[in-house]
Amino acid sequence: MASRGGPRATGTDGSDFQHRERVASHYQMSVALKSEIKKLIYTHVGIWLLLLAQVCVAHLKLLPHDQVAMPYQWEYPYLLSLLPSLLGLLSFPRNNISYLVLSMISTGLFSVAPLIYGAMEMFPMAQQLYRHGKAYRFIFGFSAVSVMYLVVVVAAQVHGWQLYYSKKLLDSWFTSTQEKKKK
Repeated sequence: MASRGGPRATGTDGSDFQHRERVASHYQMSVALKSEIKKLIYTHVGIWLLLLAQVCVAHLKLLPHDQVAMPYQWEYPYLLSLLPSLLGLLSFPRNNISYLVLSMISTGLFSVAPLIYGAMEMFPMAQQLYRHGKAYRFIFGFSAVSVMYLVVVVAAQVHGWQLYYSKKLLDSWFTSTQEKKKK
């Protein structure tokens, strides 16, 4: 064959071996999906830090309650949602399928379930705000229920995409292991 700096095989310019230089599609997909999931995990960490800041500020009474309201009950279990993201990151270096599956299951338990509970918990306050224009909890002058519903919507999208991309990544890893077993 041909080397980078050395002589080429006689009778060829080296272009007939270009098909061997392509990366398999499932490896390309794995790299792309890992990148997307990392972006979503970093976004999740940002949301998590905001909720942690609210919980700490409210409980440590760093600001008066008229500026930062006490957290809703769903925010406490949501603070455990950092664990699934860490499991997801740990699965990337060696394409560890079991860590990725655990990450997906625990994302449902520690991320999506508290968000669903939070939407239900805050619904009566949102209904009261909508019907009567009365809000009793505030975060820096904004209605706490409005701010937290915005957080729930954004977090639900982040976790939904994270689960979707994780499933696609899992499928690409299974494709890779099936091809290895065929050989």
